[in-house]
Amino acid sequence: MKRNARQVGLFDAKTHLSALIDRVEQGEEIVITKRGAVVARLMPAAQQRHRDPREAVKRIRSLRRELSLKGASMRELIEAGRL
Repeated sequence: MKRNARQVGLFDAKTHLSALIDRVEQGEEIVITKRGAVVARLMPAAQQRHRDPREAVKRIRSLRRELSLKGASMRELIEAGRL
C-alpha cells in the first residue's frame, strides 16, 4: 500500500463515491477498509495511448516490404495450405 494512500471506511466510501472518484482522477490512491481491514484500492487507471490509425497503416506497409516469400508465389503458398 502506498504510504500517502488515504484510508476510507466502506460506509464512507459508499456515501462519498463520486468525491472519491474525483480525487482518484487527480492521481490520489484511496484504500477502502471494512472493519479496519483493507478490502479494496481505488487508483487511477493506466493511461491508454490512443494511436493514430494512419501510423498503424504505415507500420503494416513497412512490415510488408520487409517480409519475403523466399521465392514462392502467393498462389503456391495458398495451395500448400501455408496461408
